[in-house]
Parts: sequence; C-alpha cells; structure tokens
Amino acid sequence: MSLNLRKLCATLLLCPVLGMTAFGTEVEQESDLKIVYKEDLVYGRVHGAGLLADVAYPVVDRPLTAIISVHGGRWQGGHKRDGSTIKVKQWAGFGLFAMSIDYRLVGSSPAPACYQDFQCAIRYVHAHAKQFNIDPERIFLIGQSAGGHMVSLAATLGDGPFPRTGGWDDASNDFCGVISVAANYELTTLSWGKIWTPRSGDPIEARRQASPVNHVKKEMKPLMILHSDNDRSVPIENALLMVDALKKAGADHVFHRYPSAGHMGITEEVIKRSLEFIKAQ
Repeated sequence: MSLNLRKLCATLLLCPVLGMTAFGTEVEQESDLKIVYKEDLVYGRVHGAGLLADVAYPVVDRPLTAIISVHGGRWQGGHKRDGSTIKVKQWAGFGLFAMSIDYRLVGSSPAPACYQDFQCAIRYVHAHAKQFNIDPERIFLIGQSAGGHMVSLAATLGDGPFPRTGGWDDASNDFCGVISVAANYELTTLSWGKIWTPRSGDPIEARRQASPVNHVKKEMKPLMILHSDNDRSVPIENALLMVDALKKAGADHVFHRYPSAGHMGITEEVIKRSLEFIKAQ
C-alpha cells in the first residue's frame, strides 16, 4: 500500500462520522479492531434460492457507515470476491460495514433480475441496521463496470418500474452516495448493451429504461464517476454522456478521468478516491 493511501486512512481514522478507529490493508495482521466476517450470508430469497453476500464489520461502540459492493462481468459473469469488488475485510478495517453481493446472472435469470437482487441487498442492510450497528443514513454503494451501471441506476431511477423481489419489501432502499467505476451509462449504443434483454417486451426500450443517463435529475444522490480514456470495454464517450447530463441537471457529482488506467477495477487509486468521497459526504 502506498504512503499516500496510508496517510489518507490515518486521517480518516480520526473521523467520527465514519467511526474509524484503526486501519489495515491486511486487517487481521495490522488492525487492532475486532473484525466479524460472515461468508455466504443469505440476504434474500427468490423462488426458494438464496441470494448470497460476504460481509465484514468492526466491533465498535458507534454506528457504522456501510458500503455495498456490486461486481462487474457484463451482468453475465463475475462474483462477489473478484477484482471488480471491494475486499470486505479490508473495508471493515477502514471502520465500515462492508458487503459484497452475488446476484442472479442473465444466463439463468434475464434482466432486470440482477438489478432487483441488488435493490434487495440495500433493503436488507436497512432491515438489519440495528443488528449490524449500521447508521441507515450512511449507506454507500460501489460498483464496477456492470456493477457500476447498477449502482448508477439506483442513483437515478431507484426502484423504477421493477417489482421488489427477494424479501424485505417494506424496508427502505435509500442511501447516501454512489461510487461508479468504469461503468456503462447508456446501453443502446454500447457494444455489449444488448446483453440487457428481458424475457419479454421491446428490448431497445428496456435498455433505454435501464440507462442511468436517461434518468439524471438535480435531486439525485451524490455520484462519483471514475473512468479511463483507454477503457476498451466501456468507451470514455459513454461516461462523458453521463457527466454532461449531470452537469446540465446541476446534480451533485465528482468525475475522476484517467488517461491510461484501462478498464479499472477496485484499485488503490479507486480506494483512495472512494474514501475521500465517503468522508466528504
């Protein structure tokens, strides 16, 4: 870990809003916090099948900021422990309740099932805020690529026309801010946007409905976008459409543009900027 990231985290340790009391990348070795880790926690059920997540959190005497991570993989691959997700123990070491989710992939359950599962995860966190000592006013979302698309859609559309599934139907799906990494914001012009194809109805209209750029509004929650000029999976033009829409709407946003970072995962730079964003909110 770089010296700059260590300095940033050392600063955040003193921040009472985040409730951070220790820091460590290798949490079990470097942190004085007691970290609770739960693997394959069931956060929802659809048709009898469990929706799984990994969670980790420190045992502290103040409410925790929470972060929910959504993996990439073009909605058809990836998983909750790959390079597109946060490492939950690491983020628990930062002093947060950290959750990384799996969701139904389009090969078995076409869109918008993946998005409905993600929305279920947000509701699960609200429904279990007391159990996990979470501040329900301090829930953040982070996603990469297709995961970034879904967290950005949450920021702009919310439930939208999609029925709630998985459980916790009466719980809130509110959150504080969104971190979107190498994401797609306009599906109809993206080469792999056609993967978002529901079981029925007009697929083009469904992609328009699922494009965050089409739902930007001034009162949406703060959104941080990180994208690279040489991203070969999601061209920079796709992200710039979203940035322009945010500017025109006067929406609260932050944009970090990189010349040669490729299709970014949850890198040290992303962690640094994410912690800055969380602290700023």
